[in-house]
Amino acid sequence: MYLCRQTNKKNEMDNHALLAVSPIDGRYSRQTEPLREYFSEYALIRYRVRIEIEYFIALCQIPLPQLADFDHYKFEALRDIYRNMTPEDAAKVKEIEKVTNHDVKAVEYFIKDRFKEMDILKWGEFVHFGLTSQDINNTSVPLSFKEAIEDSFMPLLKEVLGLIKGMAADWAEIPMLAKTHGQPASPTRVGKEFNVFVVRLEEQIRQFEQLTYPAKFGGATGNMNAHKVAYPSIDWIAFGNDFVSSLGLKRSFPTTQIEHYDNLASLFDCLRRINTILIDFARDIWTYISMEYFRQKVKAGEVGSSAMPHKVNPIDFENAEGNFGVANALYTHLAMKLPISRLQRDLTDSTVLRNIGMPLAHSMISLNSLKKGLGKLILNEDALRADLEKNWAVVAEAIQTILRRENYPNPYETLKALTRTGAGINHEIIADFIETLDVNESVKEELRVITPWTYTGF
Repeated sequence: MYLCRQTNKKNEMDNHALLAVSPIDGRYSRQTEPLREYFSEYALIRYRVRIEIEYFIALCQIPLPQLADFDHYKFEALRDIYRNMTPEDAAKVKEIEKVTNHDVKAVEYFIKDRFKEMDILKWGEFVHFGLTSQDINNTSVPLSFKEAIEDSFMPLLKEVLGLIKGMAADWAEIPMLAKTHGQPASPTRVGKEFNVFVVRLEEQIRQFEQLTYPAKFGGATGNMNAHKVAYPSIDWIAFGNDFVSSLGLKRSFPTTQIEHYDNLASLFDCLRRINTILIDFARDIWTYISMEYFRQKVKAGEVGSSAMPHKVNPIDFENAEGNFGVANALYTHLAMKLPISRLQRDLTDSTVLRNIGMPLAHSMISLNSLKKGLGKLILNEDALRADLEKNWAVVAEAIQTILRRENYPNPYETLKALTRTGAGINHEIIADFIETLDVNESVKEELRVITPWTYTGF
């Protein structure tokens, strides 16, 4: 019986995935499922309830005169309203919204219903006291984004970073022909090229972690008018700052009715730069695979091409690139649109903010693809060495630099004439050329030991 129920549940999930409009909730739903706790409609309602409850508790802690007799031992029971909230509870809020036609007001009424059940409704009018809906939305949304980043996105990003860093260390001494403008260039090392991405990512993560998650909390038009008129002796500015800070956010002040989103845009911009670096990385690995510098582990049963049985396509890096691109398009729109609002507020931010989890979801799909792709890579040292062997011309830079040091006449032009003859340059040609040079034997010996696989710099 239990097995049957589990099978039916799985079939329901599979059918849901097949009917989903977005691949986030369809094809990739198993990868993005953790984000439902932060960005689903249920999650948004739960975060709104959380803010309302914590705000009520903060008013009790001032205390407002009318809340002075509220039993502080009930605070944890109040917090259980959001801590134990279920999708069924959220559905009740949606039922209330059908009547109110206002999503935040529905949350207020839901909490008041719970107050009635707890026999504390006499204090119910201090739920949402003096607030506008954006005080709730502009704290709920950045808080959900912050916690999704900290709990889901950043650990996955750092896991992928750790894989890249590990490969940089493992392959630190493996020489590789560099390509600038797609042409053979001074040799490098595989590990060093991986380490370039490590350093780039670490710097952007450092910058990201110094940014703050902004929140607006200031009443109907940002001035705390209602608060001041009701209790003029209370320092509501300090209260607002402290309350928002207690949530792990930074209060923006002054504002209009809504958060001005400038600092939220900074977060999006930095996440977009991180994604851009990883697009660059995915394209480089794709290219190295096409050059056979890397092979890919074959998984039994997998098909590389529907028509060509021999192929093992670099699909993980392609998938990563595509989803990072979608994420960046969304981050760009969020960063450019949200800071713009007509006068004290229009509604365009509200509908756009509902998509804040979308770029994060696409980014996580990409990171999982990178993780999978990196796990398949096999370094092909034979191909690396063969490519270096075919390109002895790249040591010309080293030779002409030493000749410059020795004040040899026209060293650059001399090497240019040698390496641009159109004929293949191999070890023998370079060795013969060195013997023709009018330099000391010690200098010739210095030049003889230069090879494409030793001329790799620091």
